Amino acid sequence: MALHAVTGQQNVFKTLIRRARFTHFGKDHEFQNIRSYADYRQRVPIRDYEGFKDYIQKIKEGGRDILWPGVPLYFAKTSGTTSGVKYIPLSRQSMPFHFSSARNAVMNYAAQINDFSYLDGKLIFLSGSPETSMAGNIPAGRLSGLVNRHIPALFKRSQLPSYATNCIEDWDTKVDAIIGECLGHDLRLISGIPPWVQMFAERILQKTGKSHIREVFPNLKLLVSGGVNFKPYESHFARLFGPDMPRVDTYPASEGFIGFQYEPGDPALLLNTHAGVFYEFITIEELTKGGSHRIPLEEVKAGITYAILLSTNAGLWTYNIGDTIEFVSVRPYRFVVNGRVSQYISAFGEHVIEKEVETALLATCEKHQCTVEEFTVAPQVNPDDSGKPYHEWFIDFSQTPEDMQAFARDLDAAMCLQNIYYLDLIKGNILGLLRLRQVRPHGFREYMRDLGKLGGQNKIPHLRNDRLVADEMERYIVKG
Repeated sequence: MALHAVTGQQNVFKTLIRRARFTHFGKDHEFQNIRSYADYRQRVPIRDYEGFKDYIQKIKEGGRDILWPGVPLYFAKTSGTTSGVKYIPLSRQSMPFHFSSARNAVMNYAAQINDFSYLDGKLIFLSGSPETSMAGNIPAGRLSGLVNRHIPALFKRSQLPSYATNCIEDWDTKVDAIIGECLGHDLRLISGIPPWVQMFAERILQKTGKSHIREVFPNLKLLVSGGVNFKPYESHFARLFGPDMPRVDTYPASEGFIGFQYEPGDPALLLNTHAGVFYEFITIEELTKGGSHRIPLEEVKAGITYAILLSTNAGLWTYNIGDTIEFVSVRPYRFVVNGRVSQYISAFGEHVIEKEVETALLATCEKHQCTVEEFTVAPQVNPDDSGKPYHEWFIDFSQTPEDMQAFARDLDAAMCLQNIYYLDLIKGNILGLLRLRQVRPHGFREYMRDLGKLGGQNKIPHLRNDRLVADEMERYIVKG
């Protein structure tokens, strides 16, 4: 895969066009006349979920051959900021890649270190419920729960928790049940998104009185993470699992399994080019100004932030999933995820992205010898005190800095280093220095619990260009 990425992508592209040429979407966009990528780019525009809603609705109403031949095997239900619940089609062709790609990530790691002993014990997959509801005639559920239904027998025999426990919807209840089932077993692998693995581990240590997880599970070999940037959670995991706990990072999405960590110790991910997904890329500058010029894999360059677009063997076509990536090499195609298209702040033209706030926060925490549980940032355009507008940071510290005012000043300085436009706004007295609001311990978890979104694949947005989250967090700040 690493050596033949472009050839693999060309083959995926040809297969997708050929298979879908007689679908409603294929006929609407003249797939029969497509002979090259240039033909495709001319006929198929960039779409987000809103651009597919009419097609999805036709599928829900019983239509066949709408986006992909036949009907979807499932809909993966995900949360959308503008679309409410989104229904992402999963086909019989796409579904196997979601597990096989995760398997390949772990097998690749095991082969590189020549240690497959994680297969000799129990494996925990912290996932959503595998139970489904119906969207029309199509079963619908959370991706992680749907993938759980298709775990091969080789892994099923070793899997924890039980199906009944996985079906528990309330995350607090579910975590306690998982812990009850796994204590006393020879646990070798834990997989899940970092905030919920962290919560799982903390709860185990509370229950057992141990200082770190490998005192409870001495043969634990591997953590598999994905879904969010791991860097903000690194210090927590070092405390919970020890600083040398092996980990494999992955990039699963409902639309396709996009990449996985290629080499132990290197955070860059290898693009998953042979798994039924054709990738296109567009620069953030081009996308945000409403442009349409996108490029295939062979034209990308290292060091540039791109929005990633997917066409899949489940019937999505040049679909903007909302993530931004940056390639660190093109031989092979290795990249890092550096933010969300929707997670930015540009209320004053600064266009601050997630990577910049995370980098600034980590540097400031290191300087002040403190750690952060969770955070979010939003613009305050109309301050109550009629002063200059500013960026407002809501932070739950797991280890609080000694001098909060000095921390805020240094964080602002770190942001000026990360974003030249932010620096210009500060120097030009357009923006005031950022303001820091301390969230009470586990306040973000309380917020998610109150929303009914604790656990599963739900995540706190680290940036929003509005105050939808920030205004809600007022209820969870430290008083006085």
